[in-house]
Amino acid sequence: MTNEKAPAPPRTNGAHWPPRSGSPTEGRFLARPAARLAELVRAIGVFFEMMCGFRKLHFIGPCVTVFGSARFGETHPFYALGRATGRSLAQAGFAVMTGGGPGITEAANRGAREGGGYTSAATSCCRWSRRRTRTWI
Repeated sequence: MTNEKAPAPPRTNGAHWPPRSGSPTEGRFLARPAARLAELVRAIGVFFEMMCGFRKLHFIGPCVTVFGSARFGETHPFYALGRATGRSLAQAGFAVMTGGGPGITEAANRGAREGGGYTSAATSCCRWSRRRTRTWI
């Protein structure tokens, strides 16, 4: 056995990853364990939020989810392919669901809209994910 000490953890200068929102609810959640009743109330709230989302998805009908890169602009051949795919899906009677971002997913939403179909986006509520207006949703 050696008497060497373990290295100290690196200093973070107070930065946190992932970034914290600073909301009072988040602060209370992270501060310490809560009473059982408070935990139950929080769990029921999460359950109702999920049920609300599932109910909204229920009425969309048959749907195809499109994943793709945000790095392809309107002039790229993959953008044109995504747009044609979205249009074909809409004409076949499917709704198109994406993450709502730019690039391929924008092309799929745009094509579905141009094909007379329904489009939907499952976006996150993070402030850094709302960088661009989603025109085709």
